[in-house]
Amino acid sequence: MITTKKSLLAVTLVSALGLGMAPASYAQNDSEEKTEYELDSWDVSNPPYALNEVTIKTNETTWSSLDVAPNGEFMVFDMLGDLYKVNMNGGDATPLTQDFAWNIHPSISPDGKHIAFISDKDGLSNVWVMDIDGSNLRQVTKEKSNLIHSPKWSPDGEYLVVTKGIMSSRSIPAGEIWMYHKSGGDGLQIKARNSGKRDQQNIADPVFSHDGKYIYFTENTVPGARFEYNRDPLEGIFAITRYDRESGEESRYISGTGGAVVPTPSPDGKYIAFVRRVKDRTGLFLKEIKTGVETPLTLELERDMQEGFGSEGYFAYFDWMPDSSEIVYWTGGKFHTIDIEDKTTRTMDITVEGTMKYADALRFDVDVAPDEFDVRMIRWSQMSPDGKTVLFQALGKLYVRDVKSGKIKRLTKQNDHDEYYPRFSNDGKKIVYTTWDDQDLGTVRVVSARGGKGKVITEQPGHYIEPSFSADGEKVVFRKFTGGFLLDPTYSVEPGIYVADLEEDAVSKVTDSGYNAHFAGGDDRVYFTESAGGEAFYETQLSSVNLQGNDKRSHLYGADKVSEYKLSHDKKWVAFVYQFKTYVAPFVENGKRITIGPNMTSLPVTQLSSRAGEYLTWSPDNKTLSWFNGPTLFSRSLDEAFAFLDGAPETLPEPVAEGMDLSFTTKADKPSGYKALVGGKVVTMRDADNTQEVIEDGVVLIKDNRIEAVGKRGDIAIPDDAMQIDTSGKTIIPGLVDAHAHDSQGRNEIIPQQNWSQFSNVSFGVTTIHDPSNDTTEIFAAAELQRKGKIVAPRIYSTGTILYGAEGLGYKAIINDYEDAYFHVERLKEAGAISVKSYNQPRRDQRQQVLWAAKNQAMMVVPEGGGKLQQNLTMLVDGHTGLEHSIPVEKGYSDVTQLWKATEFGYTPTFVVSYGGMMGEEYWYDKTEVWKNPRLLRYTPSTILDKRAIRRPTAPENQYNHQNVASYAKELRDNGVSVHIGAHGQREGLAAHWELWIMEQGGFTPWEALRGGTIDGAKHLGMGKDLGSIEKGKLADLVVIDGDVLSDIRKSEYVEYTVLNGRVYESATMNEVGSKEKREPFFFEQDNATFMPQQTADEVEAKAHHYHWEH
Repeated sequence: MITTKKSLLAVTLVSALGLGMAPASYAQNDSEEKTEYELDSWDVSNPPYALNEVTIKTNETTWSSLDVAPNGEFMVFDMLGDLYKVNMNGGDATPLTQDFAWNIHPSISPDGKHIAFISDKDGLSNVWVMDIDGSNLRQVTKEKSNLIHSPKWSPDGEYLVVTKGIMSSRSIPAGEIWMYHKSGGDGLQIKARNSGKRDQQNIADPVFSHDGKYIYFTENTVPGARFEYNRDPLEGIFAITRYDRESGEESRYISGTGGAVVPTPSPDGKYIAFVRRVKDRTGLFLKEIKTGVETPLTLELERDMQEGFGSEGYFAYFDWMPDSSEIVYWTGGKFHTIDIEDKTTRTMDITVEGTMKYADALRFDVDVAPDEFDVRMIRWSQMSPDGKTVLFQALGKLYVRDVKSGKIKRLTKQNDHDEYYPRFSNDGKKIVYTTWDDQDLGTVRVVSARGGKGKVITEQPGHYIEPSFSADGEKVVFRKFTGGFLLDPTYSVEPGIYVADLEEDAVSKVTDSGYNAHFAGGDDRVYFTESAGGEAFYETQLSSVNLQGNDKRSHLYGADKVSEYKLSHDKKWVAFVYQFKTYVAPFVENGKRITIGPNMTSLPVTQLSSRAGEYLTWSPDNKTLSWFNGPTLFSRSLDEAFAFLDGAPETLPEPVAEGMDLSFTTKADKPSGYKALVGGKVVTMRDADNTQEVIEDGVVLIKDNRIEAVGKRGDIAIPDDAMQIDTSGKTIIPGLVDAHAHDSQGRNEIIPQQNWSQFSNVSFGVTTIHDPSNDTTEIFAAAELQRKGKIVAPRIYSTGTILYGAEGLGYKAIINDYEDAYFHVERLKEAGAISVKSYNQPRRDQRQQVLWAAKNQAMMVVPEGGGKLQQNLTMLVDGHTGLEHSIPVEKGYSDVTQLWKATEFGYTPTFVVSYGGMMGEEYWYDKTEVWKNPRLLRYTPSTILDKRAIRRPTAPENQYNHQNVASYAKELRDNGVSVHIGAHGQREGLAAHWELWIMEQGGFTPWEALRGGTIDGAKHLGMGKDLGSIEKGKLADLVVIDGDVLSDIRKSEYVEYTVLNGRVYESATMNEVGSKEKREPFFFEQDNATFMPQQTADEVEAKAHHYHWEH
C-alpha cells in the first residue's frame, strides 16, 4: 500500500520554501490535484496527479511505424503513443487506442484478425495483442526490466519475434532477439548479445521470412562490447543477419558501405527491403533473393538512426502491399507508397485527430541569491568519542559543534589552506585531517581536538586524502593520489596507501591501490576497499595487507553494489553501504572471501538507516555506528540492531530516520557600492516573449549585487561615487545560463581554490550553470563555496548524482515503488539539489514515481533523453520539467509540435552533442582553429585542448546533423516552447557560444539565440525572477561583448567583461576590476604546458564515464 498524505506534502513544500524554492505559478495545474492518494499498485494510465487534455488534428505524423492488413485494404500506424487505422486510399484515420498508456509498433496477424503492438500499460514496454477493432486486449510478454520492441508475427500466426533491450553498465539497451508464443510465456532466446552481459552493442529489427524458415535482424558488427557515439555509417556499423531456425546457423546477409538495417521481406519471398545510408542520404533498397542484386528504390527517406542508439528501431517500420508490388513507408511527416518496378511514388492524404492527455511540467521558483543561506553540504561529520562534540567540514574548513549548546567554531584558525577528511583518534584527543592549497599542495596533519596548529606528518607536499588513526593513536593510514587536470601535478609519484608512524616519525607505503583504508582488530594490518571483477560488472571487495605491504587477503565481496565498508575497531562487525543505505553484519574470517550484501543468508544482517548515508564511523567501544547525508548526522547502537545482543529491546526499532541537523546559516558574498556600465548597446531581454528591447547608448546601474536602473544615457542618474566602465561600441547582454553544463568541480572531493575550467566559463560570460550529473558532495560543496565568495565560478546548481536506471556502482538508483523514488529524491534534496535527473529508468511507472516524489518535495525533474523518441514523448506528457539532449529524429512534425506547444515542457537540445549525425562540437573543431583560441589557451592546459582540437575530422556540411536539430528547435520556439543552451561541458565556456552559433544556423536570429542563452534558460530552471534579463531588481549578472553581436552572433565569444553577482571581472585576466588583489597563476600558466600522470588521466576518463559526460 502506497500512501501519500496531505501533511507530508505540506511539510515538504514548507521545507522547500526554507531552501529558497517555491512553486512557480505559471507551471501549476488549476485542475483538482490528488494530495492524498492510496493505491495497491501504480497505474501508468492513471497516475496520482492531474492530467490535462489537448486535441491534436494533423495531416503530418512523426516517425510513424505502420503495418498493412493482409487484404491490402487498410493499414495500422502509430502516432503520439496511440494506434490508428486508415484506408489505403487515405482519408480520416480511426483511433484504435486513446489512453494514457503509450502504444507503438503495430503488427497485424497473418489472418488479419489481431494486432500485436508495444504498450507500457503495465509499466514497461511489453507486447500486447488486441482484436483488429481494438477490443479484447491481452498481454503477451511480461518483462519487468528489459524493454521489448518491434513485434513481428510468424507466417502461421502462432509466434511473435521481438527485440528485447537489456541494459548493462550503459543505459542504452543492447538488444537480443526473442520469440514468444502468442499466448505468452517466458519466450525463447534466438540471438544473444555477442559479448554477454557487458555488451552494449545493439541487435534489433527482427522479422520472419515469408515461409518462416529464417529470422532476419539488424546487428551491430563493430568489434568490441562498448557502444560508441557517432560512428560512421558509411564505414558500415550495421548489417543484416539471417538466422536459420532449423539449424541455428547465422550468416551475414546484407552489409557494406552505408550499412543495412530494418530487413523487411516481401510476401512473395522474392525480395528483402531494407534501409541504407548513401553519402548524406538515407535510401530504401531492395535485395533480390535469387540474384543477390541490391537496388535503391528511393534516396529520399528521412535520416535513419544508424548514428544513434536504435533502442526503438533504426527506422520507422514499413510494410509491403500483399501482392508484393509496392512498399508503404513513412518519411517527411507523410505516408507514401512506391512501386518496386517503375519506382513511382504516391503520397497518401491522411488526417488524424486524437485526444492527448498530459500533466503540467514540474517547475518551482528558486531564490537565487538571498543575503543569507543555509550551509547544507556538511561533509565527514562524526561524533567525538565522548559524545560532547561533532566534527565536520564545511566551506573548506573544519568545524566543531557543541552538542549541548549547538554552538559552532572553527577547529583551527589558519586561512592559508583548505581542510579535508577529518577523523578523531579513539581517545578523542587528536584529529587527523588533510589539507590543500593550489600553490603549496597538500599535507596530512594531526591537531589537538581542542584546536590549534596542526602538525604535518607527511614528508613532502602532495595530494592526500582519507586519513585514519590506529587504535592506539600512534599510526595514521592515508591515501596519496596523483595530481594533474584540476590540481598541480607536482609530487604525483608513487600513489597508494601509506602508513605514518607518529612515534618513529616515519612514513611507508603498504599498497599501490585501494581506498578508504583503516585499521581494525589491532594495528598490524590495514584494511581497504578495491575494485573486483564481478560476474557481469565491477563490484568492490574489502582487502587487507600487513604493515610491510605483504600477505594480502580478500575478506568480503560486495556482490550487489556495495560501495563502502568499515570494520569495527575490534573487528567483530562490518558496516557497509548498499543503495545509499547503511547496513551492519558480524565480521568473521574463515580463510575465504565472503560474499556480503543486504540479502545474504549466511550471516545476520540489519539495515540501520531508512535515509541515505555515507562515511561510516564506529564509536571507540564498537557499540555505535554513525554516518551522514548532507547536513544530517545519523547513528544507531548495535543493541538496537540485533535482538541477540545484550540490552536489545523486546522489539527492535525501525531503521533510523531522524538525525542531528548540522546545517548553519551564513552570509552570502555580496559586494557593496555602485557600478555603472556606460555607453553600450543593452540587449535587455525584458519581457522577451513580447518585445525585443534594445537600448542604444545605454546605462546599466548596479547597486551592490543587483541592477538599480537601466536606460539611455542621460535618463539614468549615476551616483558620484559609482565606478564607471565605458562600454561604448560594445554590447551588454544578460549573463549566459548554461542549462546543461557538466564539469569537474574537484578531484576526490578536493575543491581547488582556482578551478581553471570555471574561470574559463566565467571569462566567456557563463554566469550560471545547471549540471544534471555530477558527484553529489563535490558539486554542492563547490556551490556553497561559490555562494560564499570563496571561489570564482558561475552560480552552480545541480541534480547531484543521477538516478541511473542501468548498472553502475555508486549511482544506480533502484526504484521498485513510490517509497524508493521518494527516498532517492529526498537524499539529493537534503544535499542541496534543486532538481533530479531521472536517467533512463526503464519503466515508465518508475519515471512517474520519481515525478510524484519530486512534486511532493518541490523539486524539478530533468530526464536524460537517451536517444529514444517514444520514451521522450512519454516524458513530455508525464510532466517532466524538460528534455535533456535532442530528440533523436531529424525533426518533429505537426503532431509533436502541437502536443509540445500545449505543455510547459522545456527543451535543452545540447546542440554540441546532438544525436543523429556528426555533432556540433565536431563542426567547430572542423571549421575553426579552436586550438589557437587565445582565451582558451589562457585558462585551459594546452595538453587537454590540443589532443582534441588539433587533429580533428573534417566532413562536408551535410554530414552534420546539429543544424537539423537546431532547425526543429527554432520551430518549437516559434510555437512557444522554451529552448535553452546546454554546452554539456564540452569546451570550457566557448561551447556555450557554439550553442548560440548553432541556434543561428538553425534559423534563430542573433537576438533569438541570445534569448535562448539567457532568459529562456533562467525561466526554465525557475530562476527567471532573479536572472536572465537586464532590469531593475534583478541580479547583476551581465556580459560585455566587444562588438555588435546582434549583427554578427559570432562576436559573442569576444567578452570584454563579465559581471557576476555585481563583481566585474576583466575577462582577459579574470582579475576583478577595482580590486587590488590579483588571481594566483594556474599551475600550467607560465608556458601553458604540463604533464598529466597516467593514473590521473585514467581517473579523469573514468569520472567522465561514471557521470556520463562522454559523447
